[in-house]
Amino acid sequence: MSVRTALTDSRPSWHNPRILLLLLTIFLCGAAAGALAVRLTTPAMAPSASWSGGGRAWTLQMMQKELNLTPDQSAEIETVLDEFVLYYQNLQGQMDDFRAEGKNRILRVLTPEQRAKFEKMMTKLSARLR
Repeated sequence: MSVRTALTDSRPSWHNPRILLLLLTIFLCGAAAGALAVRLTTPAMAPSASWSGGGRAWTLQMMQKELNLTPDQSAEIETVLDEFVLYYQNLQGQMDDFRAEGKNRILRVLTPEQRAKFEKMMTKLSARLR
């Protein structure tokens, strides 16, 4: 775009593709930072707590009753559900590690003063989410 075209362009400045791209980038970065902050401060909900606290027996009884399962089917479904809970626990552990690594990477970028503010921010956000 030449200088003459830029001076005579009657479109609003936010119609410029570069401005739109910049706004989109800022929006996406903000959304990513917000999602990361929520993930770093949200306590993990472990399915094993409800699964071992009576949820397991209730789920199996409900499935047996509603689906009229044979004993072999019940045993097989019980195995599948137990494996799923273990798989979920492994994934949850990986997510916890990922959150901790993300938080550590953010902290390495910040100055000591910013780190203190960031920690306070995370504490407040965590308290609000609980």
